Amino acid sequence: MRFAADSARGGHAPSILMGWLVCLCVALTGCGSANTVEQSHSNAPPTVSVTPSATVLPSWQDGAARAAILKFISDVTREGASSYVPPEARIAVFDNDGTLWSEQPMPFQLLFMIDQVKAAAPRHPEWQSNPAYKALLAHDAAALEQNKKALLQLLATANSGMTTDEYDRAITTWLSATRHPTLQRPFTELIYQPQLELLDLLRTNGFKIWIVSGGTAEFMRVWASQAYGIPPEQIVGTEEKLRYQLREGKPALVREPGFAFVDDGPGKPVGIFRAIGRRPILAFGNSDGDREMLEYTAGGPGETLALLLHHDDAEREFAYDRQSALARLDKAWDQALARGWVVVSMKQDWKTVYPAPKS
Repeated sequence: MRFAADSARGGHAPSILMGWLVCLCVALTGCGSANTVEQSHSNAPPTVSVTPSATVLPSWQDGAARAAILKFISDVTREGASSYVPPEARIAVFDNDGTLWSEQPMPFQLLFMIDQVKAAAPRHPEWQSNPAYKALLAHDAAALEQNKKALLQLLATANSGMTTDEYDRAITTWLSATRHPTLQRPFTELIYQPQLELLDLLRTNGFKIWIVSGGTAEFMRVWASQAYGIPPEQIVGTEEKLRYQLREGKPALVREPGFAFVDDGPGKPVGIFRAIGRRPILAFGNSDGDREMLEYTAGGPGETLALLLHHDDAEREFAYDRQSALARLDKAWDQALARGWVVVSMKQDWKTVYPAPKS
């Protein structure tokens, strides 16, 4: 997903949270993202002739996107072919928010951080007179807009000071107890079934899969292994500030306000290089914040595949693209059409969106 691109300087709040604040204000005013789709899916690449099989990617329609994926996997795994890629170089990277699970009405990590503010309030009676805290409780978007700096300070205070182990437990507890505000399902049930099938197919064909997300690696590492089968060491994300200290004689890493690295936009190729050390041959994103990651992947030697998920299904999920305040798909879409990247229509290319609810 896409966060604000301006870098923080002179003690100002990190840009990633400024981007989230825009999302927060949009959500609180009820503007949402239900009907912002502007362009049809008619410019998709032509269908490639691949023998369909109901047992392969069963939640995908037999269209151009599915065919392109199957052809690419066949090409890079066929020994003796000029397009063959050895297993050690079969690196696939996926954005998380809006690519592997939903991200509306705002990134789920931000919902968690806001709940952390509310939970910390009894320890901070001074917040009762804080205009940002009052606006947050009242869902007053106009007041939040006027008190951005104070709100960011609240979020930073409530989400720092804990050890990493304490923060992990807080995330796990929140995910088990909280439901999506409109879909009324646990957040970890709002992962995309077609993407789970694609992840499994890639693993079966010798790919190593990494998440490369604008969200923090610390938040995702708690649950991504169970949700996606992707281990913590294969997650690249925004990095929060940490410091080492002894607490009651025991070594611990303690969270501090702010970010050491923002893994969004042009930061994604940097994060990939630092963490993986290889250029991916497949990249999947959903917004302008993923454009450089797809560009970096597609610019490599040999066979590559760049994919963008278009959220155009307001009935089953949400619909948003060029005009969205959150996860805007605009420049990346134009680049996809110009360079032959695959645009996956949620409405046209997916038979289903989410896994069946757990009983």
